[in-house]
Amino acid sequence: MPVLEEHHDLAHPVEADRAWSESYYFNGYDPATDSGLFTRIGVRPNEGTLDVDLTVWLPGTRVARVSAVRPQHEMTDSDLQVGGVRYERLAPMRSWRITADAEAAVRDLDDPAAPSATGRVELDLVFEALMPAVGVDGQGRSGRGASALTGQNVGKGHLEQAGRWTGTIALDGRRWAVQDARGNRDKSWGPRRWGGPLMWRWFAVNVGDDVHFGGIRIGTEQGDLHRGWVWRDGRHSSIREWDVRTELAADGLTQRVSHVRATDKEDRVHELRGEVLRVVPIEHAHQGSVLLEGLARWTYEGRTGYGIAEYLHRLDGSGRPVVPVE
Repeated sequence: MPVLEEHHDLAHPVEADRAWSESYYFNGYDPATDSGLFTRIGVRPNEGTLDVDLTVWLPGTRVARVSAVRPQHEMTDSDLQVGGVRYERLAPMRSWRITADAEAAVRDLDDPAAPSATGRVELDLVFEALMPAVGVDGQGRSGRGASALTGQNVGKGHLEQAGRWTGTIALDGRRWAVQDARGNRDKSWGPRRWGGPLMWRWFAVNVGDDVHFGGIRIGTEQGDLHRGWVWRDGRHSSIREWDVRTELAADGLTQRVSHVRATDKEDRVHELRGEVLRVVPIEHAHQGSVLLEGLARWTYEGRTGYGIAEYLHRLDGSGRPVVPVE
């Protein structure tokens, strides 16, 4: 996975596929305040929409979620705002600002049967890159087998980047100063069909400011596709294989611990353990899939960091994964 140039942080030409999307995703977590976020905004000009989903990790086991959609028939990378949430590119490949002032549904992950409450979320956070953005530019041949199927369903181009967050998060006037947060961002462009993959395992890991991992194993009808990267010693290497073993919750679906062996293209094997602290399910019921976003505490070579262990499952008629969880 090469380092991508600044222009890939701008809008890409829209192709004819109705499912064409240009989307931006960010996550971050501050262990000092036990707060953070994950959020995605997507422009789908051929479908005529711009949508956002913002979930805020609140101290303890609560989360606050904002979802909104508006009409958008042309590609834009400068008017990324809807429902009181705004994404602002301050400097390509270096800095972004996310702000929000919106009504949110607030719920306790430890009591999923309880009805959601309503609260006012305010945040003002700046993401500063800690490394170059790496990825694939989506140009040229689309590959074969799993690679071609992924390009048709998850996006042709993609970048990822680790960074540091500063700013504030607030709920109903109570504020938390975010000063020690790390996180990752990604951007994808191309067709996006949530029901396309059979499964995926996506990991974002930040150990201090100098060691970062990101990548995915995607299950397709043509086999699994492994993509990713590691940044350490001031340089990056692509990940050749993700070997994953998962400890599950009693429901047989939700990840609790992810044991990961990531082999890079220099044949180095990186052993990571992700203890999942909280999981937010995001259902795509009409497409028969569920996305489980897990906030994880990662350990690597005796050091501790934080990030994401995200599992997507395509479900069968009985609600079980069509690909058994390894």
